[in-house]
Amino acid sequence: MRVVLVGPPGAGKGTQAQFVASHLSIPKISTGDIFRDNVSHGTALGRRAQAYMERGDLVPDEVTIAMVTDRLQDDDTQAGFLLDGFPRTVPQAETLKKMLSAWETRLDVVLELVVDDDEVVRRLSGRRTCRRCGRVWHALFDPPAHVDACDDCGGQLFQRDDDREQTIRHRLEVYQEQTSPLVAFYADEGILLGIDATGPVDEITERALSALRRFNR
Repeated sequence: MRVVLVGPPGAGKGTQAQFVASHLSIPKISTGDIFRDNVSHGTALGRRAQAYMERGDLVPDEVTIAMVTDRLQDDDTQAGFLLDGFPRTVPQAETLKKMLSAWETRLDVVLELVVDDDEVVRRLSGRRTCRRCGRVWHALFDPPAHVDACDDCGGQLFQRDDDREQTIRHRLEVYQEQTSPLVAFYADEGILLGIDATGPVDEITERALSALRRFNR
């Protein structure tokens, strides 16, 4: 099965990508993993990407697409894959479609994790990070025994700037601007499948798998 996973920041894409890919026995492929692998191995594409990242610039589509193309030609993707973080734009989606068509295959489904903005803010704004060991706690879902101290090492807990409500809401606005056309593109293709991504992690996973089973019939 060939799956693309989309959803806003805080929707739990990384967690669900891992669980769903494992259940389907297909590799989880994220652009972050691909970037790190290419950079750590010093590939030509990795060196190009690193130059942009060190300047704080976005890695151009051509480099990202080239990396994804290389990864999708590995042997472990022949029975399927789950893409997390790619495509992000309609041009990337069109390129992916052409690429797969040239290989005489196609995407089976685009799974959208649907969660409202207030829930995303609740999830992300509650995070607190330890200055000493880096562990992340959550004021609601995984609170430490003491509000301002890490249970593991006693380090001071703080709220990262990108976990503040104003920043989160801006990220959500950017996501909607960038991703709404992508979601519409896949809806027009007839392969978009949305699921409710609120509730316990295991329930969301079961919801996703159940929906994929229905879609695959």
